[in-house]
Amino acid sequence: MINAPRGTNDILPPQSFKWNYIESKAKYIFDLYNYEEIRTPIFEYTELFQRGIGEETDIVEKEMYTFEDKSNRSITLRPEGTASVVRSFLENKIYGKAQPTKYYYIGPMFRYERPQSGRYRQFNQLGIEVFGSQDPRVDAEVIAVGMHYMDILGLEDLSLYINSIGCPKCRPKYLKKLKDYLNNNRDKLCEDCKRRINKNPLRVLDCKNESCQQVVDGAPKIIDYLCEECEVHFDNLKENLQNINIDFIIDPGLVRGLDYYTKTAFEVKYEGLGAQDTIFGGGRYDRLAEEIGKRYVPGIGFALGIERLLLTLKQQGIEIPIDKSVDIYLTTIGEKAEIASFKLLEEFRRKGIKAEIDYMNRSVGGQMKSADRMNATYTVIIGENELENKRATVRNMKSGEEQEIDIDNLVNSIEKMI
Repeated sequence: MINAPRGTNDILPPQSFKWNYIESKAKYIFDLYNYEEIRTPIFEYTELFQRGIGEETDIVEKEMYTFEDKSNRSITLRPEGTASVVRSFLENKIYGKAQPTKYYYIGPMFRYERPQSGRYRQFNQLGIEVFGSQDPRVDAEVIAVGMHYMDILGLEDLSLYINSIGCPKCRPKYLKKLKDYLNNNRDKLCEDCKRRINKNPLRVLDCKNESCQQVVDGAPKIIDYLCEECEVHFDNLKENLQNINIDFIIDPGLVRGLDYYTKTAFEVKYEGLGAQDTIFGGGRYDRLAEEIGKRYVPGIGFALGIERLLLTLKQQGIEIPIDKSVDIYLTTIGEKAEIASFKLLEEFRRKGIKAEIDYMNRSVGGQMKSADRMNATYTVIIGENELENKRATVRNMKSGEEQEIDIDNLVNSIEKMI
């Protein structure tokens, strides 16, 4: 027996109904805010993620699925969505069109890490990206899209955390202070964080190690070192969030996990999830297009893990409606009835009526049980007598009432009844 690889899972009915539901709700919200879908390849040249995500991040160092193709080119299964969307934006010269550009995506991502609750090696994300504008109202809109989506799903008790992580003008001064502080507390840090001090000190702030967290609690806060531009941008973001009644908590330690962020960073959390409590997060990445394609294009977005979202819905006791019913179940008696009913079956479906028939040679009683299992609204009973008289028996499965309908007019009559 060959099993699915560790860290992957099959999404079967009725679970797949839940996935379709939350994806359809996401698409509804994205359309409201005028975001259009983009679909990028699930693998890219490895250099894209090395440049875009940063070589000193855990994703690039430890978690990417990287291999060589038959032409000895290094290929990586995408570990996140933003770098691919930026690459597509640049490669297809979308920057030459009127801005801003607003995209959303839904699809699988891949990271080699220890599988745990709500986190898999193949996992699924949905996210949005906005290119071309530095306006803090765009930052507020991106957050509003995510919060609106949470609201429409019925999620409660969520906390929005925001921070500004500066820009290339003000961050160097802060990084110097941070490095000095971390070096003074080097002995208390884990081995990974000791190595990060000089290469990527912001990553230390994101470390989940308990001893590192104790050091981080006393570290200088980047929010105290913002330049005027970043400070004004952050103040405007806060004002716009307040203006649309979105509550937030300022978290000076929030830096996100990737190198490309500038200015705004945010996360939405639900404490009921435990240690892995972030439902979605994102931020502004005005430098990413330069890293990837040497062209300055401001951008901002967020990503949301669908598995984590489903876990949150379950934790909050939110039942996703699953409609497995059919409109019509065709019950047949005899070979002639089977042939005639199969033709009717296709006619029903062409009219947009959800219909089903027995393919297992069940008895009439067995077929009626199948109709019950499928929660059929009506059952149409057709046998040789019905064919001879050109009259089919139609039973309302809820009330038990029966009526005879002319077979030649059966599809149109039932279409009106439904």
